[in-house]
Amino acid sequence: MKNLFKLVTILISTLWLSTSSAGEWDFTGFVGVEAQVFWQGSQFPAQQGGMNGSLLLQPELYWRSDSGRQRFSAVGFARGDAEDSERSHADLREFYWGIEGDEWDLNIGLNKVFWGVAESRHLVDVINQTDQVEDVDQEDKLGQPMLNVNLQRDFGQFGVYIMPWFRERTFGGEEGRFRPGLTVDMDNPIYESSDEDSHLDYALRYSHYIGDVDVGAHYFDGTSREPRFAVNSDGTELRPIYDQMTQFGIDVQYTRDAWLWKLEAISRDTRTDSFVATVGGVEYTFYGVRESAADIGIIVEYLYDGRNTFSAPTSSDDDVFVGARLALNDANDTSLLAGVIMDVDSQEVFLSVEAERRFGDNLSAELRLRAISNSDISGDLTAFANDDYIQLRLSWYY
Repeated sequence: MKNLFKLVTILISTLWLSTSSAGEWDFTGFVGVEAQVFWQGSQFPAQQGGMNGSLLLQPELYWRSDSGRQRFSAVGFARGDAEDSERSHADLREFYWGIEGDEWDLNIGLNKVFWGVAESRHLVDVINQTDQVEDVDQEDKLGQPMLNVNLQRDFGQFGVYIMPWFRERTFGGEEGRFRPGLTVDMDNPIYESSDEDSHLDYALRYSHYIGDVDVGAHYFDGTSREPRFAVNSDGTELRPIYDQMTQFGIDVQYTRDAWLWKLEAISRDTRTDSFVATVGGVEYTFYGVRESAADIGIIVEYLYDGRNTFSAPTSSDDDVFVGARLALNDANDTSLLAGVIMDVDSQEVFLSVEAERRFGDNLSAELRLRAISNSDISGDLTAFANDDYIQLRLSWYY
């Protein structure tokens, strides 16, 4: 928290000096209510029952100078959970100041950076830490403190990321769903680096397009965002272990008419393992189905991960993903994404359905369904076998 306080103080001072005279401000965001229904009994003692509710708040503040060269972004997030105290939390998703030149830009503060092209798993998305209490799909991310410089040239964009402070992954508590048999002790993590969460991480990124091909490549050196685990001395909790790692990665997308060909691949080295992992596949879109405005995309991807049992756990070691994306392209932005991931060896299946629709100018509804089948004692998702649920979120945007 001391590092966060220093960073916020510097940013506020910088912002005040640069914005005290002019600029345009915009305040937006949403408040929401969320209900989850689990239709199977809990697997572990103290886990919550069949229904759980949450309140959400996400305020967003943006500023841009009259010249358009400077900008400021602040995005907060807070959740109050009725059952799991560890799921009740607050975070600064963004809090950064940026300045733009003719062929360069600089950003300093807490920010979110996304890399990747695949649908089922984002192997190359290595900058931000996962906010795992939000959803098991690992799409929600914590804000990462960083200094980021980007240079734009005719032959591509080069990015440098310097990250002076590491953020630990969030985990559900004893009452929460989607947790292992032993809860995670987030107060006593283990770091390979003697600098612990103050280790200086850095990353380099190159991206460009050549005709119909978009390509990206990166190098990362620092604290792994994926922890492995060790049982504590009295056998009651799991302690997360954050190793140092180096990672090379590429992401490629080829667009040809209605086809999208996608590939992400990484090579990672840690003190316990050296491995490669890939996810790749194809998406084909049927436009204007039955002479309507609706589009339907069919997605097929294969996931491979060669890590050993001493590395951070993963459920995507040898899996196939098949999904469909529906966009009605109507005034209410109605959309649906459904897919299944099946383990080739165990036949374990994870089903995910996400649907969204806007009502009027301010109200949005989102429906999610997650379910696991064919899970046995040796399956990657055994601990979550009873955590099938359906979730409804209503959000009011202002």
